[in-house]
Amino acid sequence: MKLLVTGGAGFIASNYIRHVLHTYPDYQVINLDSLTYAGNLENLKDVEDSERYTFMKRDICDSHVADGLEFDAILNFAAESHVDRSILDAQPFLQTNIMGTYNLLEVARKRNCTFLHVSTDEVYGSIEDGFFNEESPLMPNSPYAASKASSDMLVRAYVETHKINAMITRCSNNYGPYQFPEKLIPLVILNAINSRPIPVYGDGMNVRDWIHVVDHCKAVDTVLHKGTSGRVYNIGSRNEQPNIDLIKKILSKTAEKLDLDENKLMGLINFVEDRKGHDRRYAINPLMIEKDLGWKPEMTFDEGIEKTIEWYTTNNQWWGRIISGEYIKYYNLQYGERLDT
Repeated sequence: MKLLVTGGAGFIASNYIRHVLHTYPDYQVINLDSLTYAGNLENLKDVEDSERYTFMKRDICDSHVADGLEFDAILNFAAESHVDRSILDAQPFLQTNIMGTYNLLEVARKRNCTFLHVSTDEVYGSIEDGFFNEESPLMPNSPYAASKASSDMLVRAYVETHKINAMITRCSNNYGPYQFPEKLIPLVILNAINSRPIPVYGDGMNVRDWIHVVDHCKAVDTVLHKGTSGRVYNIGSRNEQPNIDLIKKILSKTAEKLDLDENKLMGLINFVEDRKGHDRRYAINPLMIEKDLGWKPEMTFDEGIEKTIEWYTTNNQWWGRIISGEYIKYYNLQYGERLDT
């Protein structure tokens, strides 16, 4: 197959591209990315010389984004994805996540190719008890989640109206290598390494289900090859935990890994004003993809978080450039503190 992967220089999609190239020796991948702040070609340094891999700097909001390219399927990972940024300025989220998806759907309609749209469990909103399934109503509570819910509805409309072959995946929180350090887990690890304050929203009791990015990529690949058009597939690991428990676990393992004072790292925790519209708990039921397609997560959280800490503590070349640039600028803007480079 020839796959067109959008947002391929980002966290999840770069891991997906690596998975495809390592798993299928006869597959080709075209990576389209506009290289915004979170897109980093260093994420794919180990495969950039492959004859089966091509990178092109293009924006999915451009109606000519796929001109001159041949492919069998589009996998749309491209998105503005950080909730805090969407609260500060929603416009880029509406443009990329809605209009960008529309452009790609038009390509899929005209080319008659498969379209797989990578979405998020945040479109369901918050739930106190129980779990969301694929039939649960969408009740997004942030501009980011609303933009993703809108793009999901566009995909559904194109299946119903134009009969394109399209599927949607909605995954819980990802973690793993190459994640931009504005996200919780790399932020905690990097701030711990550098003895910087670790901001915790509210009381720290917001609950998330965490899945390693490699397990997510394998799930997306399973849907591409086995999924049914028009279906939504929830992807989760049944690994819920409050943010504060997650942070303390990471700090404990980081202290052990680097032979640091655990109590000193715990002292870096800094409770800050809660995020606007902060969802209390996300929880999805992944039974459909497990039962119908035979996918299940393979990595335990303890194994995954230890590998993630190992990656961030040994890949200084990767994150060193970022932490002195966009990361610092954003952190200072969000938390009102000055971080020296």
